[in-house]
Amino acid sequence: MSSVMTAPVVSQVSTHEKLLRARQAARRVARLTSQEKNGILRAMAAAIDRYAKEILEANQADLAANDLRSSSRDRLLLTSKRIAEMLAGIEAVINLPDPVGEVLEEWTRPNGLLIRKVRVPIGVVGVIYESRPNVTVDAATLALKAGNAAVLRGGREAVHTNERLVAILNQGGNLPVGSLELLDSRSRDSVDELMLARGMVDVLVPRGGADLINRMVEKATVPVIETGAGNCHIYVDEDADFDLADAVVINAKTQRPSVCNSAEKLLVHRAIAAEYIPRIVKKLLDAGVEVRGDEQTLRFAAGLEVRAAGPDDWFTEYSALVIAVAVVKGPDAAIAHINRYSTAHSEAIITRHEGRAREFLQRVDSAAVYWNASTRFTDGGEFGFGAEMGISTQKLHCRGPFGLKELTSSKYQVLGSGQIRT
Repeated sequence: MSSVMTAPVVSQVSTHEKLLRARQAARRVARLTSQEKNGILRAMAAAIDRYAKEILEANQADLAANDLRSSSRDRLLLTSKRIAEMLAGIEAVINLPDPVGEVLEEWTRPNGLLIRKVRVPIGVVGVIYESRPNVTVDAATLALKAGNAAVLRGGREAVHTNERLVAILNQGGNLPVGSLELLDSRSRDSVDELMLARGMVDVLVPRGGADLINRMVEKATVPVIETGAGNCHIYVDEDADFDLADAVVINAKTQRPSVCNSAEKLLVHRAIAAEYIPRIVKKLLDAGVEVRGDEQTLRFAAGLEVRAAGPDDWFTEYSALVIAVAVVKGPDAAIAHINRYSTAHSEAIITRHEGRAREFLQRVDSAAVYWNASTRFTDGGEFGFGAEMGISTQKLHCRGPFGLKELTSSKYQVLGSGQIRT
C-alpha cells in the first residue's frame, strides 16, 4: 500500500500554526528558481498520475456522503478525464514563462538613479472554495509557480478528495514544508480564521456562489480578489446568422451548465423574435433546458412549454439547465439590460453587423465580452493561461480569468551611486 494511503491526511495542527508555517514557507518559495519550481510541479503531476485511483476512490466517498443537486454533484465529481485535464493544466503552467523577476519598466532619472519595476510574489495566498476539487490543484500549482505559499480551505462536501489531493501534492519533489496547507473543512471556524488572518495571509480568493463571495467581501480583513458569480447573457441581434446563434446558445447553456461562464439569459432583438424565439426555444427544450420567458417570449413561443419569468429571474445565476429569455428593442436595450442585471462576468452578441458588435464590446461593462462566440471560453486554460485561480469580476488588481501574472505584485529596485536628496 502506498505511503499516501497509509499516512494520516488530517493534521491535528491548528489553523494558526498552519498559517505560521505558510508565512515562513512563503519566504523560501519566493527564492526558488524557475527550474526548481518546474521540477516540483513535474513531481506533483507524477504523483497525481500515480495515485489517480486513490483520488477517484476518495472522490466517490465524498459523492456517496453528500445528497447534492445535479449542478453541485457535477462540480464535485472527478473522472479519469478530469484528472487528465488536471495533469494537462499542470503541464501548461510548467510551460508558461516564470513571471517572478520580470522587469516591467525601467528608466533613469536626471540625477542618475536607475529605477526598475519588477514582478515579485504576493506571499501567502488563501483560497476558500466550494465543491470543485480541481481548484485544489489549480491553486496549488499556480501559487507555487508565482512564488507563493497557498493556504486552502475547500468545501465540506469535498473533504476526502481534497485531503487526498493535498497529501499527494505535498509529496512533490522538494516542496518547502508549509508551502501548501489545507485547513480543516469539517470546522466552520477555519473559514473565519482565514478571513481574519490579516498580516499572515496577503490575499484571499473566494471561489463559489454569491453567498460565499459576498460574505468574504463584507467580513474579511484580508484583502479579497472577488471572483464572480456568472449571470451571463447572450444577445441575438437582428443581423444574426441563425445557425451560428443556435450553436452558440446551445453550447453556452448546455455544455456544462453548473459553471460560472455558462449562459443564463438570452436576449432577442424584437425584429427577429417572431421567427427566432420559437426556433431556439424548441432546440433548448429538446436539449433538456427549462425555459422561462418574459411576456413577449411567451406570446412568440405559444404552444411550447415555457414558464413565465418573474422579477428575480433576471438577477439569478441558475447553474443548471435553466435559461430566461427576453425580447428587447435593439442593441441599446440589450446593453442596458445586461449592465443592469449582469454580474459583470461574460456576455456575448451574435450579429453580422460589425458596427453594432464593436459598440456592444465597448459598452457592456463585464470582464469578458464576446462577438459570435460562446461565453464558455472565459477560462484560464482557454485564454492560454494554463490553469486559473478564478474569474475576477472586480476592477482592482485584476479582472477576468487570472493566473500567474495576477498572483504577483511588484516592487521598485532603485540603483544609485551615492545620490542624496537636497
